[in-house]
Amino acid sequence: MTIRVLLVDDQALFREGLHTLLSVHDDLEVVGEASNGQEAIDAVAKLAPDVVLMDLRMPVLNGVAATRQITQSAATSRVIVLTTFDDDDYVFDGLRAGAVGYLLKDVPSAKLVEAIRAAARGESFLQPSVAAKVVAEFSRLAGAGTADPQQDLVEPLSERELEILAVLATGASNREIANQLYITEGTVKNHVTNILGKLAVRDRTQAALKAKEMGLI
Repeated sequence: MTIRVLLVDDQALFREGLHTLLSVHDDLEVVGEASNGQEAIDAVAKLAPDVVLMDLRMPVLNGVAATRQITQSAATSRVIVLTTFDDDDYVFDGLRAGAVGYLLKDVPSAKLVEAIRAAARGESFLQPSVAAKVVAEFSRLAGAGTADPQQDLVEPLSERELEILAVLATGASNREIANQLYITEGTVKNHVTNILGKLAVRDRTQAALKAKEMGLI
């Protein structure tokens, strides 16, 4: 299956470099480019890419606002933030807007390709330095939930689902969760689907954020 990618960055030279880098992979196809957030929204509506590589600081409309509009629309495109900024505010704003990944522009090309493929599979991918910030924020929020954190859910999470959710929140892939919990990857995938449904979220990153805000993990 070919993964269709949209590049969003206000620097033409950087987009050109990305295009060249991704074009050497047979399973990746750059279907379009955009230089600001509004162009990105229009391009997603027109091209329906599988994955969007989104910069944050851009003219007309920034990447956070564009990501939020894309993820709240009927589009099935998954957004990966690709930026030079790793300040906490940028990280959490990007993830809360609906991005399934957050990478810095100094990321090795192999990791970028890995992240694109993970996003296309419906998985999340956080650069280690970014994941550390997310885990730290989770720790800061620990204990902030209600006495019964699942009381607002239509259907509560099972003990196994809570266990998987805790590992998922560290940015682990299905395979890594399976290895850690000694269960099959298929079982993990089924549980993750149930978790997303019960939490009423679109992706793993949003599930982790919502679960922590609710005090589930």
